[in-house]
Amino acid sequence: MFMVIMTFLNLISIPMEIAYSEVAFGIARTCWKVFNVTSDILFMLDVVLNFRMGVLTDGSQVAIIDPKIIAKDYLKTWLLPDALSSFPVDFIIAITDKVFHSELTSLQGAKIMRILMFARILSLVRLLRVSRLVRFFSEFEQTSNANLEGLRLFFRIIGLFMMMFILCHWNGCLQYFVPLLQEFPSECWVQRENLMNATTGEKYTFGIFRALSHMIGISYGSEGPSTDEVELWIDMVSMVSGALMYTVMVANAAAMMTNVDAPAKVYKSKVNHLEDYMAYRKLPKNLRLRIIDYYQARYGGKWFDEKEILSLLSKSLQEEILNVLCAGMLESAPMFKGRNPNFINAILLLLRYEVFLEGDVIVRQGAPGDRMFFIEHGQVLVATDTFRKELRDGDYFGEICLLTRGKRVASVTALSTCHLFSLSVDSFNKVLNCFPQIRKDIMCTAEKRQADLKNSKH
Repeated sequence: MFMVIMTFLNLISIPMEIAYSEVAFGIARTCWKVFNVTSDILFMLDVVLNFRMGVLTDGSQVAIIDPKIIAKDYLKTWLLPDALSSFPVDFIIAITDKVFHSELTSLQGAKIMRILMFARILSLVRLLRVSRLVRFFSEFEQTSNANLEGLRLFFRIIGLFMMMFILCHWNGCLQYFVPLLQEFPSECWVQRENLMNATTGEKYTFGIFRALSHMIGISYGSEGPSTDEVELWIDMVSMVSGALMYTVMVANAAAMMTNVDAPAKVYKSKVNHLEDYMAYRKLPKNLRLRIIDYYQARYGGKWFDEKEILSLLSKSLQEEILNVLCAGMLESAPMFKGRNPNFINAILLLLRYEVFLEGDVIVRQGAPGDRMFFIEHGQVLVATDTFRKELRDGDYFGEICLLTRGKRVASVTALSTCHLFSLSVDSFNKVLNCFPQIRKDIMCTAEKRQADLKNSKH
């Protein structure tokens, strides 16, 4: 991360130095040289350290720390751009300045120094090191369970704004650097704006203004189009770079909008298809509203296939998730309380999530019993001709039908939106076949429960 920050600072300082270094004197010039020399030293040290830095191969979650393999990988990938970006141009400039100081007062010496300063453009290869940050987060995501989508989106936005800022900055410095190489001819914009004796800040401000005017396409600057052929080419380059900036910005914005909250977009698409279907079938308005309410209650505005998600996980993780969601409800039923953990885990894997809206009849009295229900959240009314009882979060009903396959002895109606887990008779018997002793104990519990229910009717 430190080297990424240094890279960004160099991408700002190098064009500034190339364009405006001749007007820097005293402490400012000394600080500039110190920063550049320090940067070159740090980047050269970074090249050496990269020969000892562990790497992750494609599809691997284990870092390779063998120096020979690390060196071989680095030689094939990032050594060349890193070496170019670490070339000690500032040392050469400092030595040249010291040796040829007397000659540099002449016009020819000044040109030589400007050409040598232009050689620092090689250091712009440091921009390639920004990709190391992308690789770092990619490797971090591979080796952890953290959800980095929000972080990746944040860095993508920051990177987009940094790119726009750097492009405008480079363009603004180029606007001044070209007249500087031409030794400020009379028709150049610097002469027309009377900036020859202006401060560096004023020159930079006018350069940025010209660059943005070209890139945005609003004007050629405060003095109109250039008459110099070279400046016209620079203006055209600015306009093209502005068009490219717009293209990249729109493409990134579209990509970010596509990737943000994808489940909500899928949900909206599903609801649109559902509405088309209901219109095609000419369903009553009240029924349409109940169906939309069901979708909202079932998915909460975000579409996902829970069965598919769980199927992609290991059996151990599936059991752990379902233990968090349902173990407490399962333990509340006497027939499951204190049972073998293996039996409980087998039951958990067979539970099915269901949602019922207020007023829905979950089971009807006299209907064949095919499953038992556990209430995760909501309130239901269990009712017969002589019996009424409300059940809430953590309660259960329909357990007798698991063993007897008899008819429902009561009707159950949702008093609010209910989130339930159901266990089918077939699934339950499939598990019981593997646990014969538990089957015997549960039969006794169910018979007792059925006897209690008959007594309550009398």
